[in-house]
Amino acid sequence: RMSEKLDKNRTILLRKRHVGPSCKIFFSHDPLKIVKAKGQYMYDEKGQRYLDCINNVAHVGHCHPDVVKAGAEQTELETLTLLLEGKKATFLALCYLSGLSYSEANDLALRLARHFTGHRDVITLDNAYHGHVSSLIDISPYKHHQLPDAERNPYVHVAPSPDVYRGKYRADHPDAATAYADEVRDIIDRAHERGGKIAAFIAESLQSCGGQVVPPVGYFQQVAAHVRRAGGVVIADEVQVGFGRVGSHFWAFQLQGDDFVPDIVTMGKPMGNGHPLSCVVATPEVAEAFASCGMEYFNTFGGNPVSCAIGLAVLDVMEKEDLQGNAARVGRHLTRLLAEQKQKHPLIGDVSVLLKGRGLFVGVELVKDRVTLAPATAEAQEVINRLKEEKILLSADGPHRNVLKFKPPLCFTAQDADLAVEKIDLVLTGASPAPFAQ
Repeated sequence: RMSEKLDKNRTILLRKRHVGPSCKIFFSHDPLKIVKAKGQYMYDEKGQRYLDCINNVAHVGHCHPDVVKAGAEQTELETLTLLLEGKKATFLALCYLSGLSYSEANDLALRLARHFTGHRDVITLDNAYHGHVSSLIDISPYKHHQLPDAERNPYVHVAPSPDVYRGKYRADHPDAATAYADEVRDIIDRAHERGGKIAAFIAESLQSCGGQVVPPVGYFQQVAAHVRRAGGVVIADEVQVGFGRVGSHFWAFQLQGDDFVPDIVTMGKPMGNGHPLSCVVATPEVAEAFASCGMEYFNTFGGNPVSCAIGLAVLDVMEKEDLQGNAARVGRHLTRLLAEQKQKHPLIGDVSVLLKGRGLFVGVELVKDRVTLAPATAEAQEVINRLKEEKILLSADGPHRNVLKFKPPLCFTAQDADLAVEKIDLVLTGASPAPFAQ
């Protein structure tokens, strides 16, 4: 029975019977059954091809032959030594191959921070998401705020998201970076008044679930100064935005400038192109403090040679195919096309490259009114569903679920961008800033 091919309806029936209801599915009203994928395309059981605009996990493209080959070849080997031969590098920091999931990486980052500082309190951003394990739920308001009667952890402090489009301080503020950083400073002061001590400030370098938010330049530098003055460290979560996705830089935190370097960086998802692989990189001082505590770091799957081989293959493909450069070029083209759509469709509130994206990390915020910024949540869901009918896969995120997010594989082409925006134009044509007719 394991080799039996089930049709879509039978698959959905079995899923409802055996999978918990909290495990959500895309397009729940009419799910897709994807049976294969290659590059930036996915195929359903009927052979219909869909353009994948949202899967930032398949970083260099679904089922890239070089990545598949690297994993298969390493599976046949016995030792990691064969993998490392000829693959030596010089590191300016120390890393932990933390095992399988992104959540494990951020969990380990918190442990490193707390051992290094001897403090416990953590500052996170509103609408943040950093993982699903117990230590991360409280620092992930994006999920935590959805829980009824949820009790806030007294050791966790939430700072405003540095969103200059919809946030507390906007693009017309004379110094939004300082204003948002001062919010973190004030949180630190209040924590100290209650006897708390800051272990870490953690943030995605660009907020993803929070609505494709690009912090104003200078924000992280000032936050880091406040946090380090209080004895804490800065953790940059690069799980969704690292590895060249922003185009101009390999790491999204570099968008802030050369004068900002985090103390700890976490990475995962695109690192293994869909294969489970994550990593924590820290300064030698932080890593050595963790080692001195006497507790050995052990993970059954940490440093798995197959995972490492796949991770190296991903980096090789990125270099060989200039995927970071492609992200920059196609990202500029995509943003330009979307900006043109803003002139045609009042439902589009913001796609400015300065506000809602970099490279192939772009958000399109839908609003009912460009002055009040009333979120067009229902409209966004309808757009997504209609795009699926046009064989374009997008999703909506942000605190109001009204931001269409582009995070495609980095092999996404200018022609793919043309097609996606053409279909968005088709769906939005004739629409008004009110729920579409059902």
